[in-house]
Amino acid sequence: MNKQIQELAENLFPQLQEMRRHLHAHPELSFEEQATAAYVADQLQAIGITAISTGVAGTGVVALIKGNNPDKKCVALRADMDALPITEANETSYCSQNPGVMHACGHDVHTTCLLGAARILHQLRDSFEGTVKLIFQPGEEKSPGGASLMIAAGALENLRPEAIFGLHVYPQLPAGQVGFKAGKYMASADEIYLTIHGKGGHAALPEETVDPIAISALIITALQQVVSRKAGPMRPTVLTFGKIEGGHTTNVIPETVQLAGTFRALDEAWRQEALGYIRNITQQIAQANGANASIEIPAGYPCLHNDIELTRRAQSWAVDYLENKHVHELPLRMGAEDFSFYTQKIPGCFFRIGTNTDNEKYTTPVHNAHFDIDEKALITGTGMMALMAIQELQQV
Repeated sequence: MNKQIQELAENLFPQLQEMRRHLHAHPELSFEEQATAAYVADQLQAIGITAISTGVAGTGVVALIKGNNPDKKCVALRADMDALPITEANETSYCSQNPGVMHACGHDVHTTCLLGAARILHQLRDSFEGTVKLIFQPGEEKSPGGASLMIAAGALENLRPEAIFGLHVYPQLPAGQVGFKAGKYMASADEIYLTIHGKGGHAALPEETVDPIAISALIITALQQVVSRKAGPMRPTVLTFGKIEGGHTTNVIPETVQLAGTFRALDEAWRQEALGYIRNITQQIAQANGANASIEIPAGYPCLHNDIELTRRAQSWAVDYLENKHVHELPLRMGAEDFSFYTQKIPGCFFRIGTNTDNEKYTTPVHNAHFDIDEKALITGTGMMALMAIQELQQV
């Protein structure tokens, strides 16, 4: 089966390249993926897949590939479809045609790999028992996360998967190689919005004001102690403020200052505890200095926990498929992924596929205007997704 899947994936390369370049040239922002979803549905229909649901959670697509005895077991494969608000700086024949929008995080690759896996699985459907559920989801890059909305819309129902797999580009490894991390892998992500309400006035008469800029500085400094004095050295934590907005000139103390940041953690209990510290410290410092604080922390992405047994199985399949030297252990990562919503519901394995060439070309990180890939990675991603689905369906 391994050799058969490898040959099918390699033979698909021209079509994979064509699909990926089409998707890369026509990126769409989170929850606006209408043309992408239509393209996905057309590609699935073209190979004979008929069990297709469109418009799931807005622009999501869910499809079923039924093998023999389709009700015996279900396994899901997931790809995200959205792009980022970045102006592409590459000069290629497939460069983004949508100004200010770019597939800078590789979701065009993810979607292509799942479309490729769908072709292989549909062709091999008489060789396995059970059903493979394909989940093409919108909005991974934007809260509240397309995964949460897909789940709410029933994407995991009507043949509930017993396991789910997802992949992501990884420019730190060459094409043809993959990485896994069992257990805790990626951080939670919560957006923090603080507004400090003071009393504006003349900059030369600070005693007549309540200066929200000075108070904001105190708050930012104090909140860093949540990381340095509350988390402890064995509990990975990140708190970053990426936006401060207040005032408009040199001689006026403004009425308000707005702060926006992100909090990351690898432990759900600590995450909630730390958010409590952030709220309390902000309120208390504001009040101690005569100001008021408005605090908004909408529910963000949870920690991503790869099921240990499922991930170890997947890693062993990868070793058999690619050879041991091409399979790597991944480090913890403080980035976030809404695949975590799926792993809260069912066992999941989120793995990485290398996308650079010999660690020299295509090493630009994701979310960068110059990001691109060695397209041979499409062969690996496609084959791995098909392999994992078939192998997991065989597990008792």
